[in-house]
Amino acid sequence: MEHVTFLVVVVIITALAFDFTNGFHDTANAMATSIATGALRPRIAVAISAVLNLAGAFLSVEVAKTISGGIVDDRLVTPPMVFAGLIGAILWNLLTWLLGLPSSSSHALFGGLIGAVWVGAGVQGVHFDTVLEKVLVPALASPLIAGFVAMTATYLAYTITARARHESVATTFRFGQIVSASLVSLAHGTNDAQKTMGVITLTLISTGTLASGSAPPFWVIGAAGLAIALGTYLGGWRIIRTMGKGITEIESPQGFAAEASATTVILASSHLGFALSTTQVVSGAILGTGLGRRLARVRWGVAGRMALAWLLTLPAAAAVGGVAAAVATTGTLGVTVAALVAVAAAAGLYAAGRRNPVHAGNVNELPGTPQPAAA
Repeated sequence: MEHVTFLVVVVIITALAFDFTNGFHDTANAMATSIATGALRPRIAVAISAVLNLAGAFLSVEVAKTISGGIVDDRLVTPPMVFAGLIGAILWNLLTWLLGLPSSSSHALFGGLIGAVWVGAGVQGVHFDTVLEKVLVPALASPLIAGFVAMTATYLAYTITARARHESVATTFRFGQIVSASLVSLAHGTNDAQKTMGVITLTLISTGTLASGSAPPFWVIGAAGLAIALGTYLGGWRIIRTMGKGITEIESPQGFAAEASATTVILASSHLGFALSTTQVVSGAILGTGLGRRLARVRWGVAGRMALAWLLTLPAAAAVGGVAAAVATTGTLGVTVAALVAVAAAAGLYAAGRRNPVHAGNVNELPGTPQPAAA
């Protein structure tokens, strides 16, 4: 660890801060449908998700390797570039949290790194062939695949149970949701927690602490897993509301179908090293369940805003990461200035979100929708 400098420590802390925002931003991926259908109480749901995110972080490191030595050239990367890329990712996560839009924390990280390395090291620092194969193609294909599988599963679930009592069907699928939502959390840990592992590993490689192509050390895996678990437990209630209630009204068979479909896609992608967006996978699955249930209403306006956020995530984070890199790579003063501006912007976004809070008590209430009067 003799190569670890104060700047490297700052980068590691910033990476764990991103992992924390990833946790509360992506809690909705696993638990939104279970909370919406009443299968799990909100606080219990996020606690289960946090524990399983931590467990999932130890199951695989293939995605971490894609980050640390795949999308950028680790020989050209410096800690200030990684720091700048993380700034782009964190600020985009906070902006979309404020808007209640389930965008991709993964693509925010990729975009921030790509923009920062492009500005700091030149176009040769980015492996665009890997970006296309491991990021862009899965980004397009995964929500479509998850949506189709979920639509088919939803149609079959309602067809098979058409003659059964509605109450019995709902109760059975709610129990199933506890299992399927837990599996989504586990799968999320195997994919998203690894992105921060990859960033920290990339930083350690860039300083010579680790050899090029190294896998994340155990302490990096543990720290990343704990950070995402803590963020998950605190809950991204705004985004949980959008995914659980905003896209379509979800019944328990739909919730089970969405979670089971998303788990399958995420685990398969983690095994192959595809750093996909769990947000996009689960959102696609939820949309698919709305199409698979007869007479279900899909709110296409919400879906359209989500799609726009998906399209903007990578280039917007890249732009912020590039600007931050232009400042941070000038030296210690540049890093300090970039850090102060980022902290001020993050504090402003958080303060704006506190003006109209969403929490466990009102997460299932859509704004403008009449709520039952208290007894």
